[in-house]
Amino acid sequence: MCIGGRASAIMGDMNKRELAKAVAVQADVELKTVVTVIDGFTDVVTAVVSKGEPVSIPGFAKFVKVNRAARMGRNPATGEAIRIKASKKARITPVKAFKDAVLAPATAPKLVKGAFPTSDAAVAAAGKSAAPAAAKKAPARAAAKKAPARKAATARKAPARRAPAKKTVKRAPAKRAAKR
Repeated sequence: MCIGGRASAIMGDMNKRELAKAVAVQADVELKTVVTVIDGFTDVVTAVVSKGEPVSIPGFAKFVKVNRAARMGRNPATGEAIRIKASKKARITPVKAFKDAVLAPATAPKLVKGAFPTSDAAVAAAGKSAAPAAAKKAPARAAAKKAPARKAATARKAPARRAPAKKTVKRAPAKRAAKR
């Protein structure tokens, strides 16, 4: 069900297959390639984080392995003090740009038509127009490379100091000739 053109929570969770279809339509890449990339992404992130190294994706999330020390706690039912053993946890923290987009949907990236909710026709067409589009864009890139390189920015000079303003001397009003 859509409310105001946006997907609502009633539609259900997006699974891996639906995510792959939406990415294929959005990026205009074949579905098979997107599935392979998603699998590779999850494998690499899982392997790197399991070794203790954090993975940060700017604008999206940070994946970290956290070691929690042993500590004392309380059994909420009896109030008895208990020892909680040390453990390792996976922590996925959304970064500010992602949280801002979720809390203010107007700032979220815009999806192409058919990306979500996914349309089968858009999924079938994904990746088919990639080769001609790349061929059309290639000459534009070549033309951009021919442009002269910009010089490195030089150190800025401090603005020149202005001479102090001249003081104006008040003059006495002109004397009028007295009438005799």
